[in-house]
Amino acid sequence: MRSYDIAQYGAPLQRFDRPTPAPAGSEVLLRVAAAGVCHSDLHIWEGYFDLGGGNKLTMASRGMKLPHTLGHETAGEVAALGPEASGVSLGQRCLVYPWIGCGACEVCRMGEEQLCLTPRFLGIQRPGGYSDHLLVPHPRYLLDISDMPATVAAPYACSGLTTYAALKKLGPLLASRPVVIIGAGGLGLMCLGLHKAMKGKAAIVVDIDARKRQAAKEAGALATVDGGAADAVKAIKDAAGGTVWAIIDLVGSSASASLAIECLTKGGKLVVVGLFGGDITLPLPSIPQRALTLQGSYVGSLAELTELLALVRRAKVPPIPLRARPLEDAAAALDDLKAGRVVGRTVLTP
Repeated sequence: MRSYDIAQYGAPLQRFDRPTPAPAGSEVLLRVAAAGVCHSDLHIWEGYFDLGGGNKLTMASRGMKLPHTLGHETAGEVAALGPEASGVSLGQRCLVYPWIGCGACEVCRMGEEQLCLTPRFLGIQRPGGYSDHLLVPHPRYLLDISDMPATVAAPYACSGLTTYAALKKLGPLLASRPVVIIGAGGLGLMCLGLHKAMKGKAAIVVDIDARKRQAAKEAGALATVDGGAADAVKAIKDAAGGTVWAIIDLVGSSASASLAIECLTKGGKLVVVGLFGGDITLPLPSIPQRALTLQGSYVGSLAELTELLALVRRAKVPPIPLRARPLEDAAAALDDLKAGRVVGRTVLTP
């Protein structure tokens, strides 16, 4: 089995050759056909998340041991089944739900495994899809993709699921008010497509990169705004018709969150998704006085991924711009993503 792993945080990924694992118990061995390169992979590769104020959440403190195989957006075909695995068949083409919990705690029993305090996420706590094979703990985490290309399917496990779950959190605002989407990378473009499929009223996209704003415009944004411009707040409000009720922040930086809060009207809602890092200072009286809702959204549940794939098929959601690269380009793909050279999504193919 061939994989490209973090051997040292921040250093180029290294190739590892290991025996291909044989599935035991309920495990399923997947032959990887596509693995998406997510912005979260950058933080994991660098070894930490920026909590602001000089504080960091390190991957080592979360139990990560090196070498480690990245990749939580994986699609492929079933190559082997453990003796207790049922519900999928050899050769079946599947998308992997990677946000696997302990299975025993309260949130797992509620079907919210992505919120488990002792997770077993693929590509984070367990080996991921930057490999030619992936061991999945149970068939329940495999969703049939039929004839959908693996490169198209793979990003739905995170980029699609994350934005779908965030859009759902807007509730009635989704259909009744323009939604401001901050960030026009892979998440932003995915969010645009799903917003339309979910009958959203209109979407205004904010990004500091002109190429990405153009991609958002081509994908159907009502308007695009340069988030770094001096008049960004006015431009966003004008595009929304004067009042901003709903914002999804797919960047999650000090600058993006501050911009969002400045734009919101009384009673408005901000859903923070991005993990870029940093912090904000907010006068506490302003939250009740403005009746603001600030909500975090972290990926999504297995049930929501099932809903999402059904929506994609039913609404014929067009794929975001994709670039397929061979698995051996994994390190270069991360470098390109870090440098801001990627529009849409890069998908690795063994």
